[in-house]
Amino acid sequence: MSGWLRYLAVNARARTGYSPQILIWVLVAAAAAAAALIFLCIAAFVWLARRYDPIIAALVLFGFFVLVAVIALAACLAARRRNIERARKELATRSNAASWLDPKLLAVGMQVGQTIGWRRIVWLAAAALLAAGVAKEWGGRAEAQREDGAAPPESQA
Repeated sequence: MSGWLRYLAVNARARTGYSPQILIWVLVAAAAAAAALIFLCIAAFVWLARRYDPIIAALVLFGFFVLVAVIALAACLAARRRNIERARKELATRSNAASWLDPKLLAVGMQVGQTIGWRRIVWLAAAALLAAGVAKEWGGRAEAQREDGAAPPESQA
């Protein structure tokens, strides 16, 4: 069941581009924008109150926080694009891997099974598994002997 949940999560991420990175960058952008607004208000107050010196400092801070907000927004958009592309690639590989679950192929498999007979297919599958196990065992022995430096056993004819 976790495969289906992962598929739904990846599908949602492909459509929305959401990730924890985006949430963090949105929070940074919101905090920087709020700070910029606060410093703008302070700058306007100081400008009205004193006219020159404190306003320069406030405007410098305002410019700094606006710059931080713009950088955070650009990073958020870049992370969103990366997430969408990554999720689309994962969905593409997943759909290629699950193409054998195509209803047409399943229908053909059912027809082959009914034509040949299910008992024969089970016996063929069991024989194939047995042959694969024997081949793996023999291949493992020959490889282990090569690693040990011993000569492979000669065939006796």
